[in-house]
Amino acid sequence: MAPIPGSGLAKGLAVTLRTMTKKTVTAQYPDVQPELPPRTRGVIALFEENCTVCMLCARECPDWCIYIDSHKETVPAAAPGGRERSRNVLDRFAIDFSLCMYCGICIEVCPFDALFWTPEFEYAETDIHELTHERDKLREWMWTVPAPPALDPGAEEPKEISAARKTADKLAAEQAAEAERAAQAAEAAETAQPPQAADTAEATRPPRAAETPQPPQAGQAEDAGRQEPPVTPPSGPQEGQS
Repeated sequence: MAPIPGSGLAKGLAVTLRTMTKKTVTAQYPDVQPELPPRTRGVIALFEENCTVCMLCARECPDWCIYIDSHKETVPAAAPGGRERSRNVLDRFAIDFSLCMYCGICIEVCPFDALFWTPEFEYAETDIHELTHERDKLREWMWTVPAPPALDPGAEEPKEISAARKTADKLAAEQAAEAERAAQAAEAAETAQPPQAADTAEATRPPRAAETPQPPQAGQAEDAGRQEPPVTPPSGPQEGQS
């Protein structure tokens, strides 16, 4: 079906009429901050603890506006007899926002989540040379990065959280097994204790009635009283002695 002549003009005038009838709203900036969408590309923030100086962001940047300097340090061996290792230490990380076109390639290619978008946009300068911000300023913007959106109810759990949960469960199982072994050892020690207690009780028990000495009977007492006293040898010189 061919379009009706003048239908496009009528649609445009309808949009104009709807806009003309709406109430005008003036943004009271800077007294009132604007409500920006959560995915606003304001400025790039740096989380330098995650930066490994892999240089991927600087190499992939189409404007070459990222400047990185680093040096190598020797890390001593973790165990005796081990091998020393070397690691890169970040000295400088700067972004020239007078050249940046906010394409987000540096954030996408970073394999260690060291770069993030932040909704901050108030960083205008009177001198173009002051638009090159160093890592200290980029780190300050890191605290304005919004939290990531919540996952869908049916989404798969992130691998980092799954690995951390498995490690925590394994550690908890090892601790429970160790506690169970300690309880079993204590129970075995208590089970072996009663025989020793019985021996001690037997040693401290008073003598039985059969072993208790009985007083002498009446007849036995008279015989004992009639026994002759022992003969004492004379104390004088014996026969044959001078």
